[in-house]
Amino acid sequence: MLTPIKIENRMNAFFGKPAGDGKKPAVIHLHERYGIVQHTTDLGEKFVQQGYVTIVPDLFSRFTGDRDKLAKGDDRCDLDDGEVLKDIDAVVEYLRAVPEVDMSRIAISGVCQTGRQPILMAAKRDYIAAVVMLYGAVYDADWKSHPQRPEPVDKLIEQMSCPMVAVFGELDNLIPLTNIVRMVTTLANAKKSFDVRVYAGAPHGFLNDTMPGRFRAEQTQAAWSQITTFLDRVFSGKYSKDRVIWRFESDSSADYDFTKMKRWE
Repeated sequence: MLTPIKIENRMNAFFGKPAGDGKKPAVIHLHERYGIVQHTTDLGEKFVQQGYVTIVPDLFSRFTGDRDKLAKGDDRCDLDDGEVLKDIDAVVEYLRAVPEVDMSRIAISGVCQTGRQPILMAAKRDYIAAVVMLYGAVYDADWKSHPQRPEPVDKLIEQMSCPMVAVFGELDNLIPLTNIVRMVTTLANAKKSFDVRVYAGAPHGFLNDTMPGRFRAEQTQAAWSQITTFLDRVFSGKYSKDRVIWRFESDSSADYDFTKMKRWE
């Protein structure tokens, strides 16, 4: 069960740990553009059930607007790389004080808007053992420099110090297949280990069962198995730094046309 906590007396978060004794790996799970909503904590609970100490920090702690509008997608809070680094550093310091956490086995998971942030952390910090990314990070804007996010995503990918698992949907209306191929090519050229998959018939946000129009049960089950199998392999030492493992699988229509993709509710 996730319980609310406060980090540095400024950042709200949820925290949970599995039953049992001994040191355990940890997952820092980040929210979507809606902030921490039901789907965020649902995924956090699933990570706990998988056997990981899990913490869900609110990266929108500096947001002073209407939270209800934010949760409905009617407002937006942009993230600054420098502030994110500071916030996740604070989260990691919190985890250091948790006796059950094995600090050599920390993964960070990002969803949609926060897909970039795990890559950022793996590029700029050496305490991340694995990156988990759900349909984010490679929007068209991510390949360009921005005042709040000065390094394009390809430059961050080249600096990553750990392997990545990523899931996408064939019917994503925000991320074209060409961007996913570009990401995989960048990962491969930089000799990074990865497991990237594109699921047939799945739109953007397909793991979100609070949005019935988007949710795809079969693809969600397969994606969750992909993610947890990857994490278990990383945490058990199956991804060594002297080997590079590439896995890319995509199932899409021969008539795929990104311009015909739509938003699913």
